[in-house]
Amino acid sequence: MRKGSVKEALVKIKYDPREREEDYYIIIEHRGAYGDVKKIPVELIELGRGYFFVGEAQIPYHRILRVVRRDGKVIWKKRG
Repeated sequence: MRKGSVKEALVKIKYDPREREEDYYIIIEHRGAYGDVKKIPVELIELGRGYFFVGEAQIPYHRILRVVRRDGKVIWKKRG
């Protein structure tokens, strides 16, 4: 399941021609609200250096809890 960093997993999903980014989503922990999570389709995010962007919102990678395929398979999961 977990292999490398979350950014590496997202780069593979977004730029590997064998993958379809619309088949994946991420689960993030909403800022300042423990237990409040959001589901965001990978096709809506833009990758940056220490952050990713959803529209104008800048979100640090460490907020990502899981990267999940549409069929429910967890591709990457945060440790801990």
